[in-house]
Amino acid sequence: MSDVRVGVVGAGANTTARHIPLLQGIDGVEIVGVVNRSESSSSTVAKRFGIPKTYGHWEQAVADRDTNTIVIGTWPYLHCPVTLAALAAGKHVLTEARMAMNADEAGRMLAASLAKLGLVAQVVPSPITLFADATIQRLITEGFLGQLLAVESRIRGGFIDSESPMHWRENAELSGNNILAMGIYYEAIVRWAGRVTNVMARAKTFTVQRLNESGEPQSVGVPEHLDVVADLKCGAQLHMQQSAVTALLQDDAIYLFGSEGTLRLTSDRLFGGRKGDEQLTEIPITAEERGEWQVEEDFVASIRGEREVTHTTFADGVHYMEFTDAVARSIRSGRLEAV
Repeated sequence: MSDVRVGVVGAGANTTARHIPLLQGIDGVEIVGVVNRSESSSSTVAKRFGIPKTYGHWEQAVADRDTNTIVIGTWPYLHCPVTLAALAAGKHVLTEARMAMNADEAGRMLAASLAKLGLVAQVVPSPITLFADATIQRLITEGFLGQLLAVESRIRGGFIDSESPMHWRENAELSGNNILAMGIYYEAIVRWAGRVTNVMARAKTFTVQRLNESGEPQSVGVPEHLDVVADLKCGAQLHMQQSAVTALLQDDAIYLFGSEGTLRLTSDRLFGGRKGDEQLTEIPITAEERGEWQVEEDFVASIRGEREVTHTTFADGVHYMEFTDAVARSIRSGRLEAV
């Protein structure tokens, strides 16, 4: 009999592309049942992956005595209620990022997990820099940058399309205080540069309304362009730009500027240069240091007591939600806000 028996709540793109097939590829793991947003979509996923059960609603997945683990692939609005119910039912939890709608929900999730120390509670980590994290951390430790002075993160968007229907990320009722991919990039930057202490944010929404799932006009509650300036605990300054409108931006990258050197990270390559260099050159990432996606493997190994959760803990998730809330407060107040 399988020792890890999973009920899947929410089977969107990442869940069907990664979580379900990769969990099914691990010995001793069984996907027992799945529930998606409709009966037809639940049935489609079940047939595609040979999952024996479908549920009418997420509460049935949590209550099912045949499951001891819940994987949450929904939008953020359900992460907290499903997590709390699953932990209360004595079941391990892997929840999709972003952790919650806001820091209050994330804090409740963390408290519930700490009350159930025998259960594994893990957030799907930010994947964008996994390939280079170990190399960047080593270079910083070795003094490649000298003193870290500034971090610059700019992300390419597209040309604005005000006629397209509302995406769930544009709907604050579904995504909460999460803006674009802000939390994902901040989580990654924290791995090398540490946490911030305060933030100042400015944001713009250019499309006032979009048509929702029902075909009705609804106010867009999430900014389409965002600039965040923050102080890092290490003494450096962070500038993060998130945008859906920066079409053809050439320099889609994260920079780390130090007193002795500079690092530039793109989606798949790392570059660096030191004082006296005329330009940045590519820094090879060895096979030993190259990170990769192993979320499902880590989660199951943690359940089996073979390793500790590192990517990503609920405690780390609470912090990036506190950062997210501080950004939201600063947008409203126009002032510097503590994290």
